[in-house]
Parts: sequence; C-alpha cells; structure tokens
Amino acid sequence: MIRNFRDHAANERTFLAWIRTAIAIMAFGFLIERFDLMLKAAGVAVGVATPPAPERELANIAGISAIIVGTLLFVLATVRFLRNATMIDKEEQRPVPGSRMDIVLGGLLSVMGIALLVYLSHLYTVA
Repeated sequence: MIRNFRDHAANERTFLAWIRTAIAIMAFGFLIERFDLMLKAAGVAVGVATPPAPERELANIAGISAIIVGTLLFVLATVRFLRNATMIDKEEQRPVPGSRMDIVLGGLLSVMGIALLVYLSHLYTVA
C-alpha cells in the first residue's frame, strides 16, 4: 500500500481538475481568436458587413491572451502538484504557502471576461 495514498490521490484529482480548466481556457482562447472568421461567415450569410480591422485585432489579442493564461495554468498546476506531493510525504507540519498566484490568475481571467463582454456589446451595438 502506498503511504498517504488518499492524500496523493486527492492531489492528483486536483491536478487533473486544474489541467481540464487550462485546456478549457486555451480552447476558449482559440475560439475567441477565430471569432472573426465566424463573424465574417455570418455576415456573408446575412448580408451584413464584417467588423473593422481594429475590432478583429482586439478579438485576436483576447484569444491569444487566453491561450497564454491557459499555458500559465498548466505550469502553475504542475508546480502545485509537485510541491504538494513532496509536502504530503514529509513528516513535519508546515504552513501551506499562500495562493497569490491563484488570485492573480482569477483576477486576470475576470479582466479578460469583462473585456470580452465590452467587445461583444460594442460589436452588437455598432452592427
């Protein structure tokens, strides 16, 4: 039997949840980055002009930013997993390090979400 198996299994489940979240954020970033292609196809079908280049550039920047945040989340998840695995096996009790990086990533995702909301609301009020 593996020593502290339950703790290691919980650590692995948490790691996999972080990885799923990172993949979802990266996929969403790819969707945002390619959003202008969907708008162009929808505009052709309906007969409406596509958004101007600066607005498409904003979508591209937002999409690439989400892909970068997803990649950072991969790195953060791996670091946390390895750090927690070593802490589980140690006998002495130590305080758990702060979660500043989690708060920073959450804030960054919130800012990106608000920026996307502003972008989409501007896009649909102009059209």
